[in-house]
Amino acid sequence: MAFESLGSDSVPSKGGQAAAALKVAHSPRNNLISEAWSPSSWTSKPIKQDVTYENRDAVQKALAKLERLPPIVTPTEICKLKKSLRDVALGKAFLLQGGDCAELFDYCEPNAIESKIKLLLQMSLVLIYGANRPVVRIARIAGQFAKPRSSPTEVYQGREIPSFRGDNINGYDPEERNPDPERLVYAYFHSAATMNYIRAELSSGIADLHSPLDWELGHVRDERIKAKYERIVGSITDSLRFMRTVGADSAAGGLETVDLYTSHEGLLLEYEQSLTRQLEKPETARRRKSLFPPSQVLTNGHEASEADPNTGWYNTSAHFLWIGDRTRQLDGAHVEYFRGLENPIGIKVGPSMDPGELVRLLDIVNPNYEIGKVTLITRYGSSKISGLLAGHIQAVQKSPHKDSVIWQCDPMHGNTRSTPSGIKTRHFQDILSEVSDALLIHREQGSFLGGVHLELTGEAVTECVGGSEGLEESDLEKRYTTFCDPRLNEKQALELAFLVAEHYKNQ
Repeated sequence: MAFESLGSDSVPSKGGQAAAALKVAHSPRNNLISEAWSPSSWTSKPIKQDVTYENRDAVQKALAKLERLPPIVTPTEICKLKKSLRDVALGKAFLLQGGDCAELFDYCEPNAIESKIKLLLQMSLVLIYGANRPVVRIARIAGQFAKPRSSPTEVYQGREIPSFRGDNINGYDPEERNPDPERLVYAYFHSAATMNYIRAELSSGIADLHSPLDWELGHVRDERIKAKYERIVGSITDSLRFMRTVGADSAAGGLETVDLYTSHEGLLLEYEQSLTRQLEKPETARRRKSLFPPSQVLTNGHEASEADPNTGWYNTSAHFLWIGDRTRQLDGAHVEYFRGLENPIGIKVGPSMDPGELVRLLDIVNPNYEIGKVTLITRYGSSKISGLLAGHIQAVQKSPHKDSVIWQCDPMHGNTRSTPSGIKTRHFQDILSEVSDALLIHREQGSFLGGVHLELTGEAVTECVGGSEGLEESDLEKRYTTFCDPRLNEKQALELAFLVAEHYKNQ
């Protein structure tokens, strides 16, 4: 099956959205910015990692259904995250982002969701202890279904079949590899159900720090390291106990809940476009001191005729989306789509990114230098970071974007390797090494690391080797459950948080 570009001829323009195009002036420093943006303007650009469906009528039916459905997240939540990310960019907070490499529809069940929430909560407590600053929590959840692939096909039992692209495109079963447009709608409902359960659990006390947390450290074989971790846990527990005793945690919601935001790679632009809505900005609503009047809510731009400073285009499928390393072409469809969003966005920065190209990319997606708007997610690999990160930092520091970006380390994607038997894994030491080098290089360059981006699960999987529990390659087959890339298990993820916290504490 061919995977070809979905250009303007193959994707019918959504007239209402095109009519509501947001006018953007030419930038003298970048002639790649077109004069107008709309949620569908990406269709005139070349695209990577797109999907070819056999039945376009079925695709249009699925997209029309998505356009009528309610938003999964709201502008108020997105705006709140933007304010928190501004603090991260200014060095006043730390960003923890983590979750599955590729979600499956089967992960939409209580235990899987709860385990991720609890793990991110524990990790954030450790990081707060070490960095002595608030932690912004963003989960790779409620929408992280699609995955870019290096090849559109693979060989299975001697025959060539389409690669597994994620549950919202096709199935992992070899007989379900043809892209199915109905999965786009399934993805929405699984995302919405996951988001609904997250909200319900947070409001019901899953993050209440008055409840005991499982800090079991029996897996740590090195008694010296175990004692060090136990001291950190003891300090955190004592602090929480003291705050409760003096009542310092009772004001303004106290320690009973936290903010947890959702994110995914914005890969399938037809899906993302269908959930992109022109909505009134929260600050406008506050000025009016009233709810959105129905006549003012522009769900898909069908009522808009020109740009309105009181409204903005929000991707309502997630609070935060990122552009992958394979889809960040300056003149490409993904960059064109992302540049018009009100949402905070991420950009994966890999070994193939030229420093000058990075600055030009920032010019396109953040022409007004909005602080915290863009998170640069670096993913080089432990063997390459020392030769690449400094150059990227220096290029940004010499540009007007110097004080606006967030630097985040993704130590996962550059450190994937295969065992002699062909099993993909990652070595914990490589992951730790890349984070440690990132911290050091940023300090040497007069910059600072604002966060980490991890692929992890709250379950006791055996997909990455190393760590305090001493997993070896022979252990991988015990509980290797990922359908894409290997993830840190809950013990390895928490250990990484301990090690990052120790770095900041030593500083």
